[in-house]
This record gives sequence, structure tokens and C-alpha cells, in this order.
Amino acid sequence: MAADKREHILAIAEKLFGEKGFEGTSVRDIAQHANVNLAMISYYFGSKEKLLEALLEQRANYTILEALNKDESLTPWEKIDRVIDFYVDKIMSNLCIHNIMQQANNSRSDEIKDLITKIKLKNFEQIKKILHDGQKKKVFRKVDIELTVGTVMGTISQTTLAQYFYKTLFNIDKADDETYRKKMSPKLKTHLKQLLHAHLDIKNEE
Repeated sequence: MAADKREHILAIAEKLFGEKGFEGTSVRDIAQHANVNLAMISYYFGSKEKLLEALLEQRANYTILEALNKDESLTPWEKIDRVIDFYVDKIMSNLCIHNIMQQANNSRSDEIKDLITKIKLKNFEQIKKILHDGQKKKVFRKVDIELTVGTVMGTISQTTLAQYFYKTLFNIDKADDETYRKKMSPKLKTHLKQLLHAHLDIKNEE
């Protein structure tokens, strides 16, 4: 089926981009590893940049945050906790796509950097709505929303980019990614929830 072939190409591209970087991977590399011809990649995606765009859009999962925003049964605190769970699980369970995002963000191509920015902005807008809702309901205090989101994302990114250091701290084998995820994920969730609850609580308004 066409959908299966397209998904297969995306999966191969994700693996190669994660290992060699976007700029270090050619369309020919992807075609060879996917066992397809160059024309097929051109047919489905048009270019390597469009292939990356399709991959990142597919993995972005905007709809999860949109659904969370619309769920009136949850309190603002429950929504914030679920945002943290979502991002920790999403990044720690797929370090490959996170590495691709990081590498692409440092690309020399403005087109690629614009794509990464577009994806981040979509997610940011959903988180901002949750924070604004909590402020309107007098649950969250006024904070710098951009830097609040940056604190969460930066903390998660640090634990993925500095894995060697943290594996040393936790006495985990450097090649054992699964044990690292199991150890770090709950620590991250607990830390970030404690951090944001203290940071956002309107009772701490100065």
C-alpha cells in the first residue's frame, strides 16, 4: 500500500537523520536503506526538506495538546501535570526525533529553522492557552510565559543532551538507554511538577 511505503520511507529517514544528521544524510542514502528508487521519494515528498517537514509534522502530536485544552473536566493544575507527562514521555521515549529537532535547529538552512520554529510555536500556543486559563480562573499567578515554557523544555533537553554525564551520576552503563529512561523519566516529572506548582501558584504572588 502507498501509505505503508510512505511510512517506511519516513521511518528510515528518521533513523538516518538521527544517526548522521539532516545535512549528513542524502536522499540517495534514504533510498538505498529504504530499498526504493529516488523517484519514489520525489513522488511522495518532493525534496529532502519536505520529507523532514512531513516527518516532524507527523511526530509533533499537536492534537493531544489541543484535546487537553478542550477538556473541561480537568483543572488547570491537572492540565499542567499532563503537559509535563506528555513532554517527558514524548521526548524520553523517542530521543531520535528530539536529536533531529536539535540538529535541524542548528541547520544553515533558514527553511529548516523556520519549520522547527513553526512546530514549536504551534505547541507553545496550546500551552499558553492552558496557562492563560489558569490565570483567568485565579489559580495561576502572572508569570513570563515564554521563559516558563523554556524552563520546562530546557530542563528536559538538558537530560537528553547530557546523557553521558547523568548516566555517570546514576552509575548506568553508557550504552543502556532503556535503564536511563526508566530512571530519569519519573525524576523529571516529579521535579518539573514541583517546580511549576511553586512557580505558578497564585498563593505565591508577591
